[in-house]
Amino acid sequence: MSGMKGFVLCADDFGMTAGISHGILDLLAEGRLSATGAMTNRPHWPLFSPALKRFNGIADLGVHLNLTCGAPLTTMPTLAPEGRLPTLGRLLTAAMLRRLPAREIAHELTAQLDAFELQMGRAPDFIDGHQHVHGLPGIQPVFLDVIRRRYTVGHRPYVRVPGDRVWRIARRSLFAAKALQVRQLTRGLDRQLREAGFLANEGFSGFSNFDETPFERQFASYLVAPGPRHLVMVHPGYVDEELATLDPVLHSRERELAFLAGEGLVAACDAAGLKLLRMNEF
Repeated sequence: MSGMKGFVLCADDFGMTAGISHGILDLLAEGRLSATGAMTNRPHWPLFSPALKRFNGIADLGVHLNLTCGAPLTTMPTLAPEGRLPTLGRLLTAAMLRRLPAREIAHELTAQLDAFELQMGRAPDFIDGHQHVHGLPGIQPVFLDVIRRRYTVGHRPYVRVPGDRVWRIARRSLFAAKALQVRQLTRGLDRQLREAGFLANEGFSGFSNFDETPFERQFASYLVAPGPRHLVMVHPGYVDEELATLDPVLHSRERELAFLAGEGLVAACDAAGLKLLRMNEF
């Protein structure tokens, strides 16, 4: 596969549940992923972080910042008054009404980054957001301020930009409306990151409606018109009882896991002339 172009293949939601974490670890062990992002506010994070640490230097290991699933690590009397983070819909409504508690959010994002570094003994390779919260209106400036202050010298994580060029999105066709919506909601993030000196992906895909569309077809579309530092997000994992209480994305995770673990991934990469890379390998 030498001489082939590549892309970062990133599994989201490590640490959300035991089943998801086991599934991602299985894929990492088989070399079927080049990155994964951890939800460090979840109680599974300290339990599964030692297993993840084995992949230091093998895959990009990052923080999947979370403001919409489970309990926060900090006290958030405005955003999570009952100790439970809001749904994405409630978070977006508060953002549009300019009612987001910036100080609370900054403290929570900082705590989640701290939780990664406590367990891993180092800064993350990258940072992104569950449901792309790090780039949303009202949250984006808070997030940028946190990482600018925190990562001033030495290792600086790269940051996921969940938008892409319109023409690339159109070429992929599947789930284009969702991709365009996220692009609009997170606009400006790529420019702000460049101005702050942070590396980011250039090219992004992986959107899904998590329906019955064969994942083989979905994944093939993700590799159409890749950017020069393309990143594909996926959501594999084993479904367990806990997952049903946390997230609407259920059995599609096992279909993704089976595809990524099997010959489908190899065939799709060969057909597209692409291979899995870490960000520093571009």
